[in-house]
Amino acid sequence: MEGGTLGTITVGVDVGGTKIQSAAVREKKVAGVHRLLTPLTGAKDVAAAIGEAVGKALADGGAQPTDLEAVGMGVPGAIDTEAGTVSSSPNLPGFQDARPVALGAMVSEALGGVPVRLDNDVRVAILGEWKRGAGRPYRNLLGVWVGTGVGGGLVLDGRLHDGQGAAGEIGHTIVKPGGRLCSDGRKGHLEAYAGRGQMEVEARHRVKQGHKTELFDIMERKGRTRLSSGVWAAALEKHDKMARELIDDAMWALGTGLASVQNLLALEAIVIGGGLGDRLGPTFVQRIRDEMQPLLFVPDRPPAMLSSEFGDLSGAVGAAVLAGG
Repeated sequence: MEGGTLGTITVGVDVGGTKIQSAAVREKKVAGVHRLLTPLTGAKDVAAAIGEAVGKALADGGAQPTDLEAVGMGVPGAIDTEAGTVSSSPNLPGFQDARPVALGAMVSEALGGVPVRLDNDVRVAILGEWKRGAGRPYRNLLGVWVGTGVGGGLVLDGRLHDGQGAAGEIGHTIVKPGGRLCSDGRKGHLEAYAGRGQMEVEARHRVKQGHKTELFDIMERKGRTRLSSGVWAAALEKHDKMARELIDDAMWALGTGLASVQNLLALEAIVIGGGLGDRLGPTFVQRIRDEMQPLLFVPDRPPAMLSSEFGDLSGAVGAAVLAGG
């Protein structure tokens, strides 16, 4: 396909602690995609990698840089959408501090001044699923993205709900007071049990105590430096005892946290996505539903429990929607 012949194009970028996924969208359809590993060397390198991911998605869609109308980004952490800054993102290298980093301006400069919009990664992903994917029939829903951390996004009365800027952060609700340490330094959060990062911390702690597992052998064989979703899935297939125990803990924590949310908001649907949620799929979602059910105040009207429709492209598609694509 010859670039530039089909008009402008928008690129959405899902920025995660493990990977950066981009999607070029033209006329509401995905035209090109690209994925690369998230640099572990700081904010400047992350911004450069985002620029590379945008360019590669454009090329994959047969487009030229001059076709690019706007870029949207979904980024974990505390987001100032007006200023285009990111802070307090414990799983993203270079963005862990409370000091805001002007990621939007950095990416815009790298792309020659193209307009850039950004928001929290999970709010962006649920925007994509709500507008284009599994959440289309609903006006009140929660998206829960289970990956390196656990994030959430809320749609209430047909509008994406921002609150004071961090609405929907289900991962930092309390499921066990005084429990495991979360990535933000507090104890007992949902993310401490269901986020891959903290699950890995717990797995390493158990290994030091003498417990056996194949998780880290599988990680090395796959050439990974972290316990990725694929590593967890492979360990489960091998009936690894520690992997099963930690995944069971994750499903318990998710069921407990989501039951409380449902009791408060009476949602129509909950969409489960993210790296781990997508990899483990409908069985994972069913187990979470089973954990929730006994805890529901109105058990005969549970929310529809759904897997994401776009899978690991949800965030990138949502980011493109955010940018107007």
